[in-house]
Amino acid sequence: MHRLESVSLFLAFSLSLLIQSQGTAEDWPQFRGPNCSGISQSKSPLPVKFSADENVRWSAELGDGIGCPVVAAGRVFTSAMVDEKTVGLFAFDAATGKELWKRTWPAGDIPEIHKTNSQAATTPAADAERVYFYFSTLGMLTVDAKTGRDVWQKELPVPYFVFKWGAGMSPTLYKDLLLFVQDDDLAPAFYAFDKKTGELRWKDDRGDMAVNYSHPVICETDHGDEIVVAGTGLLVGYDPQNGKRIWTAKTLLRNIKTTPVVQDGVIYISLQSGGIANQWLASVDRADTGNGDGRLTRDEVQAFVGKRKVPEAFFEKTFGRGDTNKDGALEGDELDKAFLNTENFAGARFDSPTPGDEFIVAVRGGGRGDVTKTHVLWKHATKHTDHIVSPFVLGGRMLLIKGGGIATCFDTKDGKSLYGPARIENAGEYFASPIYGDGKIFVAGENGSVVVLKDGPELEVLSVNDMGSPILGTPAIADGTLFFRTRAGLLAVSLTTVARK
Repeated sequence: MHRLESVSLFLAFSLSLLIQSQGTAEDWPQFRGPNCSGISQSKSPLPVKFSADENVRWSAELGDGIGCPVVAAGRVFTSAMVDEKTVGLFAFDAATGKELWKRTWPAGDIPEIHKTNSQAATTPAADAERVYFYFSTLGMLTVDAKTGRDVWQKELPVPYFVFKWGAGMSPTLYKDLLLFVQDDDLAPAFYAFDKKTGELRWKDDRGDMAVNYSHPVICETDHGDEIVVAGTGLLVGYDPQNGKRIWTAKTLLRNIKTTPVVQDGVIYISLQSGGIANQWLASVDRADTGNGDGRLTRDEVQAFVGKRKVPEAFFEKTFGRGDTNKDGALEGDELDKAFLNTENFAGARFDSPTPGDEFIVAVRGGGRGDVTKTHVLWKHATKHTDHIVSPFVLGGRMLLIKGGGIATCFDTKDGKSLYGPARIENAGEYFASPIYGDGKIFVAGENGSVVVLKDGPELEVLSVNDMGSPILGTPAIADGTLFFRTRAGLLAVSLTTVARK
């Protein structure tokens, strides 16, 4: 064999190993795929029409779950509650649906959550070597992608949520880091682990945040990469090397459940949130457990939560900060002070004529310090954002899908309206965020119907497809296949079908 041929074979072999170890552009490695954008780079054709029976490549029955499927190196991973006391993590061959392995863990003492949620609500992250899975009572679990065997595990504070929304945050990947943000009512924090060893590289105490459900995204700038996280009142840019906050934009609201999207160094956000005082009064004081007197007491909070005892640390943090006259109750602007950090106040105040707000905003990355006046490109109020569904951004357009099946679209240059509000022919509720592949946008509804839109400057509905079971998790795309995690199981949909399981 000639030396040139040997070198060529060596390079080809090395490239093959690199692809296997790092995954490919076809992978969908975390919540909403590459950089949480919802955009597939695959050039493979995807079907317009499908159902629970049509164009189904394979399917698998699973326990209850609303976490999203992820795909890496030809394997698809998802979670489920095997029974009321056991959580499971599953691996399938993405092409055939063959179950490769299954892991189960005792869930422990899990709290009561809202009926819409599931105890299996989080999405794994995965590469060719490992799968990273968070569960509220178990912490961060990491297993071998090929075998499911344990690699490392890190215990984390069990999150606490007064409003019973429950845990919903998922890990994401950045180079050799595993990123995880947990903004709960007790110990909000941002963790960065070494993805191979589980070593904690750095941690940011986010005690100035209220409850948020927004994933970190990567913004490439002239200064280098930044990790950007949305939270209470602030959009924060972090240094990936040490976790230091390098810039903040004071442009958000009380809490955020959507995840921003980054395009060409600009962070796009859609947001809907209520004022904190009105939220607490409406949910607790005016509920069956309160007396509607406009005051919030410790007993009312405990009665609202139910049998599970509210941690004393929660009362110390909230009532200790807000109860300025020390009468044992919160009222008026004491509610604002109790539930929002004074250095990071956000949302409508107690005496505001508007109890909530919703808007879209664009912020350029790369700044330093307080960039509110220098890097916020535009911000527009709108009545058509959703509090859970993240925006879709591509081709100079920002598409929003709101509960009820309402679409609006904006120009990313200035935030001006392009079309909408308009119906997308499925008037149900929405929890999954839009995803894109093969020139089409796929929007999954809670009622199990998936609307397919043509990507373009005008709204064009191509089809509405019934998958036979509710969908709350955002679908995945890889290698010409759509993966839908319904409440009942997992379906792989493509133009090429094989014998179904």
